[in-house]
Amino acid sequence: MEAETKPISLNDPIIPRVFPFFDAMVKNYGKVSMSWFGTRPRLMLAEPELIRWVLTDKCGHFVKPPLNPLVDLLQLGVSTLEGEKWAKRRKLITPAFHLEKLKGMIPAFSRSCCDLIHRWNQLTSAQGWCELDVKPEFHILAGDVIAQTAFGSSYKKGKKIFQLQEEQVLLALEAHHSIYFPGLRFIPTKKNKRRYAIDKEIKTTLRDMIHRKKQAKSSNVDLLDLLLQCKEQSENDITIEDIIEECKLLYFAEKARVEVLQVCGKRTPEINDLNRLKIVSMILNEVLRLYPPETVLFRHTFQETNIKGMSIPAGVEILLPILSVHHDPDYWGENVEEFRPERFAEGVSNASKNQMAFYPFGWGPRICLGQNFATIEAKMALPMILQHFWFEVSPSYSHTPCRRITLYPQHGAQLILHSI
Repeated sequence: MEAETKPISLNDPIIPRVFPFFDAMVKNYGKVSMSWFGTRPRLMLAEPELIRWVLTDKCGHFVKPPLNPLVDLLQLGVSTLEGEKWAKRRKLITPAFHLEKLKGMIPAFSRSCCDLIHRWNQLTSAQGWCELDVKPEFHILAGDVIAQTAFGSSYKKGKKIFQLQEEQVLLALEAHHSIYFPGLRFIPTKKNKRRYAIDKEIKTTLRDMIHRKKQAKSSNVDLLDLLLQCKEQSENDITIEDIIEECKLLYFAEKARVEVLQVCGKRTPEINDLNRLKIVSMILNEVLRLYPPETVLFRHTFQETNIKGMSIPAGVEILLPILSVHHDPDYWGENVEEFRPERFAEGVSNASKNQMAFYPFGWGPRICLGQNFATIEAKMALPMILQHFWFEVSPSYSHTPCRRITLYPQHGAQLILHSI
């Protein structure tokens, strides 16, 4: 795409670069518009109230759209189930992600953050500073945290699984953007063979890890332990195959530093410190506004329904452009493209002109189960980094926000780190 070939300045609108088609639709036809995706009608809803209406549906009018079967190899777990099966699975695994359960994983979060700090200290030791692309660094951190908290003592196998998942993501993305015709998944092309080989290796490894976990007796509790507890307590309503799917799914700087030092000093942050880090929370919320992990959500009308007076037939694809709402000056003001954490000084509900204009993890009954997990990880990592470094944007950085499955910096995120 031509829009993705040119960098933009830090305060330029990112929607024309990330979603040029959606941007043109809103400008030409407004926040509610219709288009065609091949033979499928697609309704775009870029108004917060309408997005909330769709996401809070509990009657089964809106479901996840049907996927290319080759993409289904990646999209497993509770996030892609529907109806009674989704409700039962969600109810069973939700306790594993409660904040009280996640508190026991703080040491694992801390270990992963300490590894990152140690690595960066080595890089800056010679001159007191270094230039570093932090995109792969945070990728490593996220993989370490998930592997440790999900699989504990099986950490190395956990990392291997997530490396395989990353490869599967790229293959799934390619399939998603290709025309699919019936039977294509059965043709033994090189990429199809690789897709199925990855799927088989992941499932075999997870099945072995689950077997070993059930045989072992350990006082350390990880997410796999909690999912197995769900199985034991649910009278076999959740199977080993279900657990395998869920494991696959688990895939103001100075002011903030002063706050971190006031609350934590030089010690490692603890769970009780996190709620006291108000400025850190403001920063993270503003980052989630500017660069939400869920840039767009899709739903599919399962039956004829009504959305605020609009009669929508069955079989219509509903597109919810979360990123567009997060960057809409009607809700966030004319400085919408600027990084201003103070927007959230009075909390999320008072940050914008519309209380329903902030959806970083989705909304309603299908809101992201991992939001507490992700928030704790970020609230552990940022304070620990601020305790040891100050940083500035490198002259070599090129602002190129881009979307694959999530939003990411197309040419990396180069910073200059300075030791404190």
